[in-house]
Amino acid sequence: MKKHKGSIETYFTRSDGKYIFARWGRPIAPVVFGVQDETLVTLKSVIQSIVDLANHELVETDPELGSNAMFFFFLSWEELLEVKDLDRIIPHLGNLVERLKSIQANQYRFFRFDTAGGIKAVFTFICMDDNLASVSAEVLCLNQVVQMFLLWSDDAFKEKSPTSITNNGAVIINPIIGDTIRAVYDPTMPIVSTDKSHALRAQARIDLFRKN
Repeated sequence: MKKHKGSIETYFTRSDGKYIFARWGRPIAPVVFGVQDETLVTLKSVIQSIVDLANHELVETDPELGSNAMFFFFLSWEELLEVKDLDRIIPHLGNLVERLKSIQANQYRFFRFDTAGGIKAVFTFICMDDNLASVSAEVLCLNQVVQMFLLWSDDAFKEKSPTSITNNGAVIINPIIGDTIRAVYDPTMPIVSTDKSHALRAQARIDLFRKN
């Protein structure tokens, strides 16, 4: 059956056609580098709001990693090469930096997984180019948090952002994205799945709580 644009299945079907879903398998312990206090408050508020939406857990410290959700904000990719011990976390860091520069990327996320396949850690790198500098802190933070909360498809947000701005200027998560996060974090849903039937189960939960 051909999946229609915007269906749950599209959000976790990668460009090579494989369906790969993963969510956090442990509480999230975030830390942020390179932002002013005002943006830090905004980012922490956004993280808390998505954690609440998913009915997940936020903690101060991860017992294994200390912090398992790291956000790095900077002005040029070369700055990553100066971060102490980052090359121990990110394989072939120098080559990665050169590749990201060559394609003029302004963001990159590196996921680590536990033995069961659940998300263990996410390192989010945001290079504040002119495009990102032109958006509000609320939009930027919400977009970044949404994208580290699940292992979305590499095509998931190429055509449409996970967030939008209402007529009165409020920044919100798009309803289908919010509903998807809420549905897939249901305790009865698996932490990891490579079966497209997972998308049908998620849609069934969305339909259920939209009716209630």
